[in-house]
Order: sequence, then C-alpha cells, then structure tokens
Amino acid sequence: MDRREFIRTLATGGYAIGVAQFLGVDDFLSAGDGEVPVVTALVREDPDDPWSLTERTRYVPAEWYAAVKKAFELNELLAQVAFTGYLGSAVVPGSYENGTAAVSVGISRDWVSLREFIEQLIAGFPVDIETIFEGDDFDDEGIDDLDDLERGADSFEPRLVEQAHNGYAPSGVACETATSLATLGPALYHPEREQSLFVTANHAFKSASEDETRLTLPIEGGDPVAIGTLSTTPPVLDLATVEPTGELEPTSLIDSPSPFRVRGQYTRFGLADLMARGERLEKVGAMTGHTTGAIQGIDAVTCFTEAFCRRGQIRWGGEMDLTDGDSGSVSFHEDPDGADGDVLIAGFNNARTWWPGQSYVWGVGAYKMTERHGYHF
Repeated sequence: MDRREFIRTLATGGYAIGVAQFLGVDDFLSAGDGEVPVVTALVREDPDDPWSLTERTRYVPAEWYAAVKKAFELNELLAQVAFTGYLGSAVVPGSYENGTAAVSVGISRDWVSLREFIEQLIAGFPVDIETIFEGDDFDDEGIDDLDDLERGADSFEPRLVEQAHNGYAPSGVACETATSLATLGPALYHPEREQSLFVTANHAFKSASEDETRLTLPIEGGDPVAIGTLSTTPPVLDLATVEPTGELEPTSLIDSPSPFRVRGQYTRFGLADLMARGERLEKVGAMTGHTTGAIQGIDAVTCFTEAFCRRGQIRWGGEMDLTDGDSGSVSFHEDPDGADGDVLIAGFNNARTWWPGQSYVWGVGAYKMTERHGYHF
C-alpha cells in the first residue's frame, strides 16, 4: 500500500482527520512515504510542573501501524464477545521490520470447536491460542482475592525509607495500611483539582474496616509517619488514591541507589513502540527492589481474577519480579529525550502469574488510568 492509498484508508476511518487536527495538516503530511505519526507519550515540558504535559509523537511504518491497530480492534472484539472459556487476551506487536502484530488468547478449555470459533472471529489474523486452565481447574466466578496471587515474600525484607526527603515521600518503598504492606507509587495527579495524591494498590485496604483508611510510611529506625487517608478506590483498576493529610507530600521521585524522576507516561501506541523495538521495562518494589524484564503483551484483558474483566493491562517480566508487598509499584522505561534518570511510566503493577505455563507481572497501563479516570503520573 503506497502512502496516498494508506492516508485515504485512514481518512475513511476518521483517523487522518483526528491526527491532522492534533498535529496540524502540514505535520501529518510531512511523514515520509509509508509512515504515519502516532502519539507515544505524555511528557512534562517543565520537569517540575506536572501540569505542563505535551504529547510526543513518532513516525512509524504504515504497515506496522495498520497491523497493530487491527490487533487492538480484534482484542477488543474478543473481550466484548466474552465467549465461554475466554480468560483473556493481549496484543503482541511485532518489529517494525516485520510490520506485523498478533493476538494472544487464553482459554480454559481446549475444545476444537472453541479454537475454530476464535479463528473465525479473528478472521485470518495471526493468533496464538493457549489453554491456561483445563476443565474444573478454573472457577468461572474468578478468584476473589488478589492477595492470593502473590506468594514468596518470606525471603525478602521490605525496603523502608531512611528519612523523609525534604517533606516528600518517595515511591518504590514500603507503605502500610491497617492490615497490609504494599509499595508506595509515585505521585498521581488529579487533573480537575490540580492535586497530587499518594497511590498504592487497592487490595492493600481490602481487609480493613471502613474507619481504617489511614496510610502510613514506615521509617527505618524510627516511628511510622501517617501520610494520608484513602480517597478513591477504582476497583477494576485495583488502584487506591490517598489524599495527603500530614507533613509529607507525594513526589515523582522513585527511590533507588540512583533515583529515577518521573517525567510523564506512555500511551498505548507508545508501549507498542517499545515492544516493537525490543525495549524492556523496569520497576522498583518494596520487596524485590529494582528489576527489569521484557514486555510480553499490551492492551491485555484479564478475566480470571474476578467476576469481571480488567482491561488495558501490561504483561512484562517474569513471576519472580513481583511478590507480596510489591503491589503499588510502577513499571517504567527511561525517557530517551530526558536527562539522566528521567523515566516515563508504563503501568501500575497489581500481581503476577500463579498458573502453570506462563510467567509475567501484570497490571494496568498508565494510559488506561488516564482514559478511565483522568489521572496521570
């Protein structure tokens, strides 16, 4: 498909018009033959101003873009149909050189008729069908408690902050609720109130009573410090925002021997771009510390942990990259245009695999948090 034909195809679907309105007609048409611009990240123009977000674009091969876009559409179709035996799916972008993408589908029953139905629904698009559970090994009502999905924390000691940093609480360290320990995430920003919030995993509050909404920051060699109270709990995202009530404020600093500074976040196509180029994600958890891993799938749908499906998930790394207490950490990647130590958030980690045959960390993409509730890092 040449450039003119491709642009006509996009225009038919309304995409070219939308991109032209955002980038400007001249910018859109300046792409080289066989290329199309995509927004890959929301990045702070001023590193110290979380409200100065600008959209970063990249020109990608048209063939690759069309394949990935189609994979997103088919992945959404699978989630909407939600046929019996469907446990989830994910988009797996190929390299720019190959210009391909695929959809990975997890099923609970290895029936020939089920595989044929999926292949007909996908209509010839590359698909990888894998049986995760078989027959009675899976309860269609899901698994109610995410805490059951994380095991093996006994061999780790929590990373405690040594002291408050100039009135701020860094992320990547342990935080505590009345009943659980989790990882404190970097500052999350509310767009309407222009307010910074603490954030951690919602399931850390799950066993607490209604009046046990306080979040504390354990201090190494000192007394815990109360940093805020529970504000919102979007259940599908397993996300808990905490409004600051003490002397400490949220910060975009991720605690590490060489600290990381958050400059923004990746979009859905930004994650696809990272995967196409073979880039890896990183995280700093309160228990397992700093780890890195390859991206295995994006825009994933996960239907086997609750009676509902979680969408906009990222699959990356391996099951050893997360354990009890790491929930609330974020996955990130260096900002290629930023200063040394600047990073862009990929997603918010919730749990890891516990079933045989698969090994990855999963959690919600930052773009989905913005899309559903307007929050951004």
